[in-house]
Amino acid sequence: MNDPLRTTLRQLRLSGLAASLEVRLHEAQANRLSHIEFLELILQDELAVRDHRKLERRTKMACFRDLKPLDRFDWDFNTKLPRDQLFTLATCRFLAEQRDVLLMGPPGTGKTHIAQALGYAAIKQGRTVLYRSIFDVVRDFLHEEALDQDDSSLARYLRPDLLIIDDMGMKQLPKRSGEYLFEIVMRRHQTRSTIITSNRPLEDWGKLLGDVPNASAILDRFLEHAEIVTFQGRSYRSRRSAGRD
Repeated sequence: MNDPLRTTLRQLRLSGLAASLEVRLHEAQANRLSHIEFLELILQDELAVRDHRKLERRTKMACFRDLKPLDRFDWDFNTKLPRDQLFTLATCRFLAEQRDVLLMGPPGTGKTHIAQALGYAAIKQGRTVLYRSIFDVVRDFLHEEALDQDDSSLARYLRPDLLIIDDMGMKQLPKRSGEYLFEIVMRRHQTRSTIITSNRPLEDWGKLLGDVPNASAILDRFLEHAEIVTFQGRSYRSRRSAGRD
């Protein structure tokens, strides 16, 4: 490829095409491709590169903790998990229907892995996703209040097509946590989907939030159109700990 052509492709921001052009030229000559066939090939290369960059950008913006796709989940270790239900959720139909999802069960049974895997499935379908632990959520709002900012945190949580709030129930939350969570759930209700993971029964949420009325209001809104997935069985973390002994 000559320098003027390379410069032109750079100016047109066709880096995917530029990277594969020489290979495609040899392929076209060897296989006697028509001009149309050659053009289709190099344009497909450009689209593939752009799609990959979009996927990488959306994945980075999602702020996953430790992303593992659904196909890397060890289903054989814990056969009690509702595999069919989870794979149906991975189609992301619930996003189009603006429904929510609650993943409930003991610690270590795979809720965080599955929640992030569902988020990644949504990203591959062109959706925007944000993953945060409940502690991150509260910390963001407390930080905003300390700096006297104006709803920047709320806007961040309302924007994505799918919001994942993880670790509900790990420990009691700071004061006003119920207010923050209620505002998010109320504003996203029937407009965008939210996944929440919890290792405590719903009746304990009032104690966790230190706010029984807000906990009741949150559950009333969230569960109205939510699909509940119950996790049971052995702990993956216990298995890893045993493997280190």
